[in-house]
Amino acid sequence: MSKKVVFTENAPAPIGPYSQAVWAGNMLFLSGQIAIDPQTNTMNDADVVSETHQVMQNIKAVLTTEGLTFANVVKTSIFLADMNMFGQVNEVYGQYFVAKNATTPVQYPARETVAVKELPKSVRVEISMIAVRF
Repeated sequence: MSKKVVFTENAPAPIGPYSQAVWAGNMLFLSGQIAIDPQTNTMNDADVVSETHQVMQNIKAVLTTEGLTFANVVKTSIFLADMNMFGQVNEVYGQYFVAKNATTPVQYPARETVAVKELPKSVRVEISMIAVRF
């Protein structure tokens, strides 16, 4: 099985020794994204809603670069600095997964959400995903 590293300028550059995403066969493993705006390289952290939208836009940029959408996502991990933000993050997150048509229910990926002691750059939310090219 081959491994291919993914990089796009439409998502934040890694802030450490890791890749934005890595292909292994037909599976794309996306590293955790935080709310760095790739255009300005600054944090979009006015509130947890803004932060979550930026994280999801960063993930979308990586998926799009590889010809994928959120429909290809099979597994998600959400890390929160405080579980009290779960409702707001969950609401924003859900907006990025849509049904193929009006009669098809949304097929959400498997997921876990955990609260952690601290996240990089003191952000409130970090999300990683695994997508599959079907």
